[in-house]
Amino acid sequence: MTTTLAVANQKGGVAKTTTVASLGAALAEQGNKVLIVDLDPQACLTFSLGIDPEDLELSVHHVLTKGLDPREVIIETEDGVDLLPATIELARAEADLLTRTGREHVVRAALEDLTAYDWILLDCPPSLGVLTVAALTAADAVLIPLQCETLSHRGVGQLLDTVHDVRRFTNKQLAVWGVLPTLYDGRTNHARAVLENISETYQLDVVEPPIPKSIRFAEAPAAGRSILATARRHRGADAYRDVAANLTERARRPA
Repeated sequence: MTTTLAVANQKGGVAKTTTVASLGAALAEQGNKVLIVDLDPQACLTFSLGIDPEDLELSVHHVLTKGLDPREVIIETEDGVDLLPATIELARAEADLLTRTGREHVVRAALEDLTAYDWILLDCPPSLGVLTVAALTAADAVLIPLQCETLSHRGVGQLLDTVHDVRRFTNKQLAVWGVLPTLYDGRTNHARAVLENISETYQLDVVEPPIPKSIRFAEAPAAGRSILATARRHRGADAYRDVAANLTERARRPA
């Protein structure tokens, strides 16, 4: 069984792309076959894994709007995960898909034959537009990375409203696996208070452990690898390994 997990938060700067790359590498380390899908027109996930989007002739844009077989576009990365890359062309996909019947189902249709993967991780754009709705429609579950600062969680309610609509109209089975605290500094009362407030306000599970704030996460994309390759024994890499193990256990639970 393939588990498809959307990693979504319409607020930028919450380590969403870092989470997809690091979680993908951690799941691959555990022996899983993993595909990560870059659905952000900024193509940060693609770039962070050592691939220059400007050098690509084919991307996820062609899969979603032209019906190209994703297997013709998927790239193997040095981190042991496969990547369905993005380019700036994906910015046109929102407009192209707006007038298309069944636009909410384009990601699901593109991925439905990729049954060889144990995990498919979807890096959603920082918006609640067509691509994010299509990703949520294709997913079994959604994980919400969240920086532990007051302003960062103001959009969580909007995202959960979108999840509610997706459940009503396009994907009744979509589960919310919870919030993953990122850029976390446990030394501050503020960070701990925000975390407790999120759990109480939205009745969401908090996925453990929190991902610590570290410059090592910023250094990894410059090397074109995830932190699990650039700083193998770093506490941030180990945190993502623990999160991957916890999510694997979560995926085995009955729906």
